[in-house]
Amino acid sequence: MTDIYIKDAPKKVGEEVKIRGWAYNFRSSGSIYFLQVRDGSGRIQGIISKKDVAPELWENLSHITMETSVVVGGKLRVEKRAPSGVELDVTSLEIVAVAAEYPIAKKEHGTDFLMDNRHLWIRSSRQEAILRVRNEIEKAWRDFFYDRGFILTDSPVFTPSACEGTTDLFEVKYFDDVAYLTQSGQLYLEATAAALGRVYCFGPTFRSEKSKTRRHLTEFWMLEAEGAFVEFEENLKIQEDLVEFTVHRVLERRADDLKILERNLEPLQKILAPFPRLTYDEALAKLKELGSDIKWGDDLGADDETILTKQYEKPIFVTRYPVEVKAFYMKPDPQNPKVVLNADLLAPEGYGEVIGGSQRIDDLNLLEARIREHSLPKEAFEWYLDIRRFGSFPHSGFGIGLERTVAWICGLEHVRETIPFPRLLNRLKP
Repeated sequence: MTDIYIKDAPKKVGEEVKIRGWAYNFRSSGSIYFLQVRDGSGRIQGIISKKDVAPELWENLSHITMETSVVVGGKLRVEKRAPSGVELDVTSLEIVAVAAEYPIAKKEHGTDFLMDNRHLWIRSSRQEAILRVRNEIEKAWRDFFYDRGFILTDSPVFTPSACEGTTDLFEVKYFDDVAYLTQSGQLYLEATAAALGRVYCFGPTFRSEKSKTRRHLTEFWMLEAEGAFVEFEENLKIQEDLVEFTVHRVLERRADDLKILERNLEPLQKILAPFPRLTYDEALAKLKELGSDIKWGDDLGADDETILTKQYEKPIFVTRYPVEVKAFYMKPDPQNPKVVLNADLLAPEGYGEVIGGSQRIDDLNLLEARIREHSLPKEAFEWYLDIRRFGSFPHSGFGIGLERTVAWICGLEHVRETIPFPRLLNRLKP
């Protein structure tokens, strides 16, 4: 018998195979036993006929509990009624370990219970599907940037200073000093862009925001890209291409998982560049028409983003925010210095911001002035200012949040399902 993964079973019809996994469902009609097995790659039903197997094997079936680990062997055959199109006629069975009574039953459970048992909840078909889509998105991003000549460079997790202010940083003791868990790898990317041209980093980032919305985690994964001699318009084009590429990669390769999630594919199929653009001023005017009380100088909140994105079938760029509400390093618009050359990309269907990016200030004097205006300690940024002192250059970049992207593409209500072990305001376990 050949060991296989369940995902490969349709290509092995007629062959004798062995599958290693876990029992997730079973029932008996008296003389026939139906055993459903999962192995992480898929799920399959095994059929065991009492008259065709040894008495010891039939006796072993009485010991199987939900999540018992097993090795089953037999012959694969076509079964059009099965989700995978195949079933396994079982001729051998080995019980690896009998599972204790499984706490997650078929009945409905509350969110807190499921989150307390997240280490077990991820075994469900829905959670498996989400995590496979997450994996596909990560692979798509790496492929996209590799194929376009971007070099992966890793930014540090411990940082000596804030990237965008110190109000939402986790402070940690670093020997005899103080360090912060990174909120962004961008400043370091700007330095590596001066060495390698086009670069990106991909890793965990941390925000100590006391937020309990469906879009926020305290620890999340973000891909950030930076391009030397990339200016505002090209920066937006890279973002459009990335999002289009990602959505259609998932549609192409993870359709079965999206089906498990009951995701409506029609909205995703419409994600084709170019994307609509609104200036901040235009967005405010539209929001006021739709009943928002937002004022000029306010940043867009989650409710504003939801209202706005429901008016469009594609992601939308909101560009040129006021200087006062954005980070110190964003370059002012030469045509209107009251606003910056930035853009937030808002996903449709009410999902809101998934990308934030801008062209960076490349003038040393202006950057020093911005650091002063934001009351940031200049000495902590001397190395960052060196990027302007020694061969300054126009450059732009952006960050895209993995969990928000997964939530949007999968059609999820809350980001807590998009990462194996979410960290939330009131949750540090498991």
